[in-house]
Amino acid sequence: MTLKKIIIPLLAVACFSCGNDPLPKPKAMLRLEYQKPEYSKVDVRLPFTFEKNSNADKISNIKLDGINNTYGVDINYPKMKGTIYLTYKKVNATNLDTLLRDAQNLTQKHTIKADEIESIIYENPSQNVYGMFYEVGGNAASQSQFYVTDSINHFLSGSLYFYAKPNYDSIYPAAVYLKNDIKHIMETIAWKK
Repeated sequence: MTLKKIIIPLLAVACFSCGNDPLPKPKAMLRLEYQKPEYSKVDVRLPFTFEKNSNADKISNIKLDGINNTYGVDINYPKMKGTIYLTYKKVNATNLDTLLRDAQNLTQKHTIKADEIESIIYENPSQNVYGMFYEVGGNAASQSQFYVTDSINHFLSGSLYFYAKPNYDSIYPAAVYLKNDIKHIMETIAWKK
C-alpha cells in the first residue's frame, strides 16, 4: 500500500507537470522613438540664421577664424550620441570652385565604406540658397552631408557624425531623425546682409 501512495502522486506529477513545448522567440528589432521635433530660430553671431531642433543641446563651439572669415558651429544631440557640424566660409572671387570641390570630395571619401550615396539638389530662390544634400547609406562615418551657397558671398557645409563605430543598422533610427533635422536647417537658412 505504501508503494501505491508513492507511485500514484509521482505519476500525477509527471503527467501534469509537462506543459507546452518551448517555442523560440521571434526576431525583433530595437524600436527607438524620439520626441517630435520642435524648431526655433537660431540667431547668434553668424552671417546666417536657421532653425534648430529643440531636442538638440544649445549650439556649442562657435569658432571664428577672423583671417579667413570662417565659422564652425556644432549642434549636439547627446541622447543620440551625434553631432551636426556646420562650417561657414566667406565666398570671394576665387574660392567658390574650391569650396564646392572640397564639399563634394568630402562626401566622396565615404565611398569606401558606403553602400550608396544619394544626392538631392536643393534650391530656394526666394532666400537665394542653392546646394546639395547627400545621404550616405551603409557603415560610413557620416550618414548625411550638405552644402548651400548663394554663389556670391556665403558658403555653408554640414556633416552628421555619431560618437560610435559606424554600424548602419544600429544608428539607422537616429540617422533618419537627424537627416530630417539637416534638411530643416537647409530649408530655413537665411543669409544676413
